[in-house]
Amino acid sequence: MTTNQEQQAIKKSSSQEDEIDLIALSKDLWVGRKTIIKWVLGGILIGLFIALLSPKEFTVTSTMVPQSAQSGSGSMGGLSSLAAMAGVNLSAGNGGESLSPMVYPKIVQSAPFLLELMNTPFQMEEASQPISLYTYYTEYKKPGVLGAIKKYTIGLPGVILKAIRKSSEEISTGDTNSLLRLSPEQHEVAKTLREKLSLNIDDKEGTIALSVSLHNAGLTAQVADKAQQMLQRYITTYRIQKAQEQLGFVQARYEEKKAEFMGIQDKLALFRDRNKNVSSAIAQTEEQRLQSEYNMTFSVYSELAKQLEQAQIKVKEDTPVLTIIEPVQVPLEKSSPNRPMIIIIWTFLGGIIGVSTIFGKQFLATIRQRWQEEDMTEELQTKS
Repeated sequence: MTTNQEQQAIKKSSSQEDEIDLIALSKDLWVGRKTIIKWVLGGILIGLFIALLSPKEFTVTSTMVPQSAQSGSGSMGGLSSLAAMAGVNLSAGNGGESLSPMVYPKIVQSAPFLLELMNTPFQMEEASQPISLYTYYTEYKKPGVLGAIKKYTIGLPGVILKAIRKSSEEISTGDTNSLLRLSPEQHEVAKTLREKLSLNIDDKEGTIALSVSLHNAGLTAQVADKAQQMLQRYITTYRIQKAQEQLGFVQARYEEKKAEFMGIQDKLALFRDRNKNVSSAIAQTEEQRLQSEYNMTFSVYSELAKQLEQAQIKVKEDTPVLTIIEPVQVPLEKSSPNRPMIIIIWTFLGGIIGVSTIFGKQFLATIRQRWQEEDMTEELQTKS
């Protein structure tokens, strides 16, 4: 019985201590309510400041499905059988390399892609005639209040380093004509475009989403449409590069052999016209020689014609197609900033800072009190 009573007494005292602690905490918060209110109001003001001065952005998203050239090879059976009757073998070209859609985001973020995009003129509200994104970001765009504050506070070291780097680049010279070299301005514009342009791949649904976020709705739609066309062209170039080179080689050999065949054909016809009534052995031997040369040239010429047709079909077969499910549309509403959410977040942060300030002061006061008590205890021990 005694043990049970002691345990109940301990539980009762611990629960009373918890209640006292909660009451004490509530009392501390009530006493420091002015501090909390000040921090909450400060958070609201900061949130309003950021929400009102943050630049607007519009986002355009286009959804596409990559159609691989190899997916249609199974349906080439009828065409292959018809082409085989003409002596053209289509099955020999089905082993071409494929370009994985996982590489597409790398293409969009590559320097050649961004350089072409930034140098493409677009119609903008800031200019009476089409200008490029490079011209806009280097001559027309001015940093906002938040951008200027960030540039000359947090970004001040970067500004200084950029100026030093630019001066050193102007001093150093070298033969780098064969390399892709971006100017500091081009590098900054490309960096901005990398943040504004993204390509996301959905493995489950097999779709590709191209997203562009810019300050103007019409410009965003123009850039998204241009990026979509460029992506198709770049993918096509990478995909059929080898087949295109082979086509060019076969085309050149075909033209050479065609000219040679037509020359032999004209030569044989001219010889027969001149020797219609001649039956000598020399004339017959010459005609047989010309006929043999004609047959050989025709055989090579016809074979090259088959290879040319096969190479042309190979190029068309390997050309990838991006089927557009959701086309580019001019956005009607801005995507950012989300002003109510910004204000709510900063209000919540202000409240957290206010509560932390109260508890922090109490914690420091407790430490200071214990420190003084320890000092007094040591003094008493030394005196005694």
